[in-house]
Amino acid sequence: MAEQAPNPPQRFCQVIELKKEYEDEYKKIHRETWPSVLQALRRAHVADYSINILPVPIYPSKDPEVAGLLVATFKYTGSDFAQDMRILAQDPETQRWWKLTDPMQNSLIKGAKGSATGEWWHGIEEIFRFEG
Repeated sequence: MAEQAPNPPQRFCQVIELKKEYEDEYKKIHRETWPSVLQALRRAHVADYSINILPVPIYPSKDPEVAGLLVATFKYTGSDFAQDMRILAQDPETQRWWKLTDPMQNSLIKGAKGSATGEWWHGIEEIFRFEG
């Protein structure tokens, strides 16, 4: 029986607004991300994860309380993204991290209540990639 080829990594890009009052704290906690949160991401097959900020005024927010747009990218290397995200959402340290970071953000998804309750970051469609 032939061995099945592994799934190619899926790439994701997501955005969310960062509240101005939390900009420095958000940057600080991400410089010191808890090892338990990083381990949970690894177990969920998340790799090559980065978060960048497009600051106001380049990001044209009408809300004066917004510091900018956070842009996250990552690769998913597993075979069942939905299941891995459910498992990640059940991790106590991830839940504690979200309780810290969610109040620092404004979701762009209408009716979003937080990371633990479903979509919080808004997914962005990839239209081009060159891996040459």
